[in-house]
This record gives sequence, C-alpha cells and structure tokens, in this order.
Amino acid sequence: MPRFAANLSMLYPELDFLQRFEAAARDGFQGVEYLFPYAYEARELAARLKGNGLQQVLFNAPPGVWDQGERGLACLPGREADFRAGIAQALDYARVLDCPRVHVMAGLLPAGARPEDLRATYAARLRWAAAEAAREGVDLLIEPINTRDIPGFFLNRQDQAHELLAEIGAPNLKVQMDLYHCQVVEGDVATKIRRYLPTGRVGHFQIAGVPERHEPDVGEMNYAYLFGVIDEVAAQCGWLGWVGCEYRPARGARPGGTSAGLGWIEPWR
Repeated sequence: MPRFAANLSMLYPELDFLQRFEAAARDGFQGVEYLFPYAYEARELAARLKGNGLQQVLFNAPPGVWDQGERGLACLPGREADFRAGIAQALDYARVLDCPRVHVMAGLLPAGARPEDLRATYAARLRWAAAEAAREGVDLLIEPINTRDIPGFFLNRQDQAHELLAEIGAPNLKVQMDLYHCQVVEGDVATKIRRYLPTGRVGHFQIAGVPERHEPDVGEMNYAYLFGVIDEVAAQCGWLGWVGCEYRPARGARPGGTSAGLGWIEPWR
C-alpha cells in the first residue's frame, strides 16, 4: 500500500505554515514534504514533526532567488559557490529534521543556451553534491518538470534523468518521479513506473490530477490503477518509498477544503 506524504507547501493553504503539521497529522498523514524549510529554524520544524508524530520525507535544496524567478542552480554556469553553499545548508537541515531525501532543482536554461551546453556543468554539480550527501546518509533527488508549469526548465523527461544517473554513477542519486509532470510531458505513465521503479533509481513519487493539478481523483489520470501498479512493482522489487501529495486542493483556501477533498485516499488507508 502506498505511503502518502502531505505536501505542506500546497495542502492546507488556509492555515499558517506551522499549523499545517497538526492538520496533516489529524487527517492521518504520517509523513510530510514541502518545498523549502529555510524561513524557519530547523529546531522549530523538528519540534512540529515530533509533536505531531510525523516524519519529514523530503524537501528542496535552496533554488537560488525564488522571488526573482530562479528555479535551481545545478545547471547554471558561474553559480558554483551559491550551489555549494545551498547544498551545505540543505544537509544541515536534513540532519536536524532526520530527513533522508533532498531534491536538487536543475534550474532554467539561460537565454540562448541549449541543454547540451549545460549538461557537463549539471553532471559535475550533481556528482559533487551526491558525494557530500552520501557522508550524511542522504539521497539526492532530481526531478523532471514539465515546461508548461516551469517554462525553460532544464530537465523534462524520465529518460533524460535516468541517463544522467547512469552517467554519474552515484548510488545515492535518484529520480523524483512526479506522475503529474510525467503525464503532461510524455504520458505512458504506468509503463514508466514498471520500467524505472525496479532499477532502484526512483527515490520518491509525487502525484496530482491532470491538467488542473488538483486532487488525484480529479482529471484525466486513473490514479487508483496507478497506485495498484506501484504496489505491484514495489512488492516485487522491495521499494519502500513515499508518494508525495503535491497538489492544489480544488476547494482552494476555504477552511477545511483540503480535508474535505481527501476522499480519494480512503481506499488506501
């Protein structure tokens, strides 16, 4: 049975961020993820986790200046020092939060640049970061993201991500397989789960309905079927990861809207 983690950057938007931990636990979640923890002291977040019986399963390394449109530094020439400082900060938080996974966003293609121009920089940064994370027992994740939501993002397809992992060869470097992004870019999602999950290179799943990015029972994807595929393949290969609920509640920020939309999860409790 999939283990679902609440994405606190998207769920419970009517609540202050620190109140979302309690709300997630009340709704039966045992794990949480979110984009970035850095606006809060790590000890404060750790106390929220412990106080609500929650496990931190994932967060993102610093992406650069988010408010200025940066979406990661890993592929960007000239940002080596910023990238390394961000990885160090992320691993400090991972240590305090006892979090086993950190997602490293690739970044946006600079104007006029081609992906092949930045591949060597991206691979070198990931190789260095994976070695740093390995010392802490942390897996680093890379995520293909669709270019409708983030135009110009460097990494878009599952095959691209797995080719990079094979090239780099770090055992703790894995793919964050977001089924929403996968469907938007390439489809054939069940086949890709069956292809990639047994490799041991899928570190985490995320889900959302397509195309609106609402609850997984809204839209064109048959998640009940896909959860069954994950269960089947996971049982065969021994995968014990998490499925992050990274969607925008269809009821928006109405009080109780996230909780009211959780009917989809009941068969998987």
